Amino acid sequence: MIDVQGEIEQGPFRRYAEIVAESLVRVLGISPSDAERIGADAGKWPLFPDSAAALARLRRIAPCAATTNSDRAHGEDVQRALGFRLDGWVCAEDVQAYKPDPRIWQAAAERLHVAPGRGWWHVSAYADYDLRTATDLGLTRVFVERPHRRPGEADHVVPDLAALADLVEGD
Repeated sequence: MIDVQGEIEQGPFRRYAEIVAESLVRVLGISPSDAERIGADAGKWPLFPDSAAALARLRRIAPCAATTNSDRAHGEDVQRALGFRLDGWVCAEDVQAYKPDPRIWQAAAERLHVAPGRGWWHVSAYADYDLRTATDLGLTRVFVERPHRRPGEADHVVPDLAALADLVEGD
């Protein structure tokens, strides 16, 4: 599924909801109308159980923002599910580009007034492409071993965000 989404993202810009829908039709043979509904609801997909509490812990230490290939509406849904707003939601819909395009990170740097560097920790389950750009930008790379993970090089490897919060609180 992720590979098909990446392939679609190589073409002209489209909203993430559309990319999800097309990938579901192509990979799983889901009807276009069902696929559109699922894509539109991507921000309502269940959070990992550790996410809200761990992000709240991390936000007490440093700002936390999402850099994502998703849409603005998905960000509103996710933040509602978390029960709080992140310090930023920088999405492909705003930038008109998809990660690993460095413009996503440039937009985050501008919005959050943070220069790329080792003090910026980029956390991802997609180390094969997401953390590659983080490497190029000199960021600290954290790989989260989620079930859908795609391994690659990282400075820190954690099983979930709760373990990341433990790591950061221990520093």
